[in-house]
Amino acid sequence: MKKVIGYIFLGIFMMSISGVVNFSHAQKSEQAIKQLLEDRDQEIKTLLGPEGTEYTQQQRQKLKDIINGVIDYSVMAEYALEDTWDEISAVEQKEFIDLFSTIIRDQSLNKLDIYRSEVTYRSIDINGNDAVVNTMATRKNVRTPVVYKMHYNADDGQWVVTDFSIDDVSTADSYRRQFRNIIRKKGFDSLMETLRKRASR
Repeated sequence: MKKVIGYIFLGIFMMSISGVVNFSHAQKSEQAIKQLLEDRDQEIKTLLGPEGTEYTQQQRQKLKDIINGVIDYSVMAEYALEDTWDEISAVEQKEFIDLFSTIIRDQSLNKLDIYRSEVTYRSIDINGNDAVVNTMATRKNVRTPVVYKMHYNADDGQWVVTDFSIDDVSTADSYRRQFRNIIRKKGFDSLMETLRKRASR
């Protein structure tokens, strides 16, 4: 579980610095997506300020909202639970999504300086309402490739991230394996108890 949380945190970091957030009324061209990414990247860096800056609670909340606003938690949660998703009630589904998102949101502000990495865009491939964005983040000579799977919601004109891979390791698949093992060995109730404890820290 801790390993998966680590991947999620790194992925969130990459999303925040690249600025893949709420592409309201965005066009579905590569050029438009890149421009939106670059604009949001600058917004994040401006909000962060110089290294060593102390942040108010309001600033931290704004950063958290920007960092996490891009993720479609419901899609990731359903994928991660596989067949179990259809076996649980709507109330359990909602609680699962809430716990899942709470854990990720809380992890996202652990190391704010990491969001200052330099981001380059290797490719943006659009296929209908889906896109794959290849990025590279560099900080202190450490290069981290991240690939995002995204979906465009034509109804509200927004892009969301449904999965991201770090060094060819899919976050959604990692969670799926972890949840599958816990459910198989101890059951769904045990998984929920583990997530409740994690979210309450």
